[in-house]
Amino acid sequence: MRTALATGVREPLTLTERDVPEPGPGEVLVRVTGCGVCHSDLNLLHGGYPFARFPVVPGHEITGVVEAVGDGVSLPAAGTAVAGQFLFDSDGTCDYCVSGEPILCRRKRITGVVVDGGYAEYTVLKAAFATPLPEGLDPVTAAPLACAGLTAYNGLRQGGARPNSRVAVIGTGGMGSLAIRYAVALGARVAVVGRSRRGEDAAKELGAERFVASADEDPGEALATWDGGADLVLNTAPANATAAASVPGLAPDGTLVMCGYDTEPLVLEAQQMVLNRLHVMASPSGSPHALRDTLDFSARHGIVPEVHVIGLDGAGAALDAMDAHTAHGRSVIAFP
Repeated sequence: MRTALATGVREPLTLTERDVPEPGPGEVLVRVTGCGVCHSDLNLLHGGYPFARFPVVPGHEITGVVEAVGDGVSLPAAGTAVAGQFLFDSDGTCDYCVSGEPILCRRKRITGVVVDGGYAEYTVLKAAFATPLPEGLDPVTAAPLACAGLTAYNGLRQGGARPNSRVAVIGTGGMGSLAIRYAVALGARVAVVGRSRRGEDAAKELGAERFVASADEDPGEALATWDGGADLVLNTAPANATAAASVPGLAPDGTLVMCGYDTEPLVLEAQQMVLNRLHVMASPSGSPHALRDTLDFSARHGIVPEVHVIGLDGAGAALDAMDAHTAHGRSVIAFP
């Protein structure tokens, strides 16, 4: 099978041939249909995961069809369309796993970082972490829902988004665009914070009622005038500075949710946080039940991202464009 291999930090992807893997006990072999190119894949190549295993096949926004199952697997059965996610597996015994949140397990393993992922014609997933794909979702355009969609939708839920709440989304990229659409579908009022006015028309077409260009105005001051401030600010951009600058725009008891981030410290004014009882939290992807909910919600509301379909040969160029901030939409590797 053809695969793209990450061999080390700051090294280009290597296209190579490998044998098709065999599923072990509790595993399924998936013939990959689509795999999204995620900013986390770029983070892997930039050395952002000190626990990464090289060489490794990147990719964790996976859709495909179960080709074969290992011992002890009854579901999903061969022929089932499934999605694979950032979370490959967990220890299954800790309090977080037992309570249904394996994404918080301290022994979790990450797809495409420590275990081979979806930049390949076939991949192996743990059966318990392979989520059936609902009918009506095209598997190629739906691939980014397994990470960008999951992270956005779960972040909104963790942050308390609800009908008529004021939700400000920072970023208009792949995750940000999905977050806008999810928030609107949840019945929230939506503002968008972008770097420039370039994304304003697109954000308003997706349902945003306000747009703040951080290059032209202070996002905290702008959001503070929005009927008393945002109840929730969801940061989807890979940067901390704008998220911190938006905190003064939170209404009392409001919450900043960090989904996107960089390696710089997140610096916040303590007195402002205390006097307004503000909250800051982070939301990492999600557990299998959250992916199931994300996919079901997306199917019911017709929410899929705008994607640029590429072949495996184009994966390196897609990552380079993401690194140079010239990428538009979400790239998805499609396998014939």
